[in-house]
Amino acid sequence: MYGRPDHLYLQYRWQPTDCNLPRFNGKDLLEKLKGKKIMFIGDSVSLNHYESLLCLLHAAVPDARITTQTSNSTNTVTFEDHGVSISVFETHYLVDIEQEQIGRVLKLESIKDGNTWKDMDVLVFNTWLWWYRRGPKQPWDYVQEGQSILKDMDRMVAFQKGLTTWAKWVDSDVDTSKTTVIFQGISPFHYHGEEWDEPGATNCGKETEPVSGSSYPGGSPLALQVVEDVLSTIKKPVHLLNITTLSQLRKDGHPSSYNGFKGMDCTHWCVAGVPDTWNELLYTAITS
Repeated sequence: MYGRPDHLYLQYRWQPTDCNLPRFNGKDLLEKLKGKKIMFIGDSVSLNHYESLLCLLHAAVPDARITTQTSNSTNTVTFEDHGVSISVFETHYLVDIEQEQIGRVLKLESIKDGNTWKDMDVLVFNTWLWWYRRGPKQPWDYVQEGQSILKDMDRMVAFQKGLTTWAKWVDSDVDTSKTTVIFQGISPFHYHGEEWDEPGATNCGKETEPVSGSSYPGGSPLALQVVEDVLSTIKKPVHLLNITTLSQLRKDGHPSSYNGFKGMDCTHWCVAGVPDTWNELLYTAITS
């Protein structure tokens, strides 16, 4: 759509070390989810994941009757013949930002949108991208933990605290006998060539092939360790889609300059592309 000239990035399949990942089967997924509701909850990377799933399902049932609905923070597409609805709910941090007299306050211990989420049958959560945003792009002015309101704090600590609030919410509010809870893991970006042994590269603009091999020279991001630590505290079953390393290897999978906003995008992913692999993992997590 935006003129990317190379197409090799479309040809790759993820091969786990000790098993074979079942092929994505859209018809089977719609049958198994008959009458159910899936919701992706998070930032624009969740939108990426959601759009990939819609495209995969539409490719499987191109003649399906489809309705779309948009309200506030939510977009929903329903495959009418199966009664399966797939939604995306936009939230940058999972926890709340509230407008108060002093300004916009990021509340690390508050989740008010949870009542909308917990009625779904499958929840796919994601947050990370916005925790290090500063300057004009930062959507809050203060951060609150307990009674203390601060101008700023260590962002990784804030991420851990916000995620812990979400974890406690899962334990207290979600009926996991009815609702499957999935965390999408950390989606990596590619702006630092030294991470993939190309010290001169400052973005993914010239990348047309993945990193070779099975390990990423730059190592695992600290954020993933935080996610794993917080998930380990949850008493209820929560499934981690561990997409980080497989996506780190795909320095070729971003839109780079071929996108709608004309900037250099090494954060989001081309569709078709890497998010289809995430959805193979999601398909297996839901159906097995």
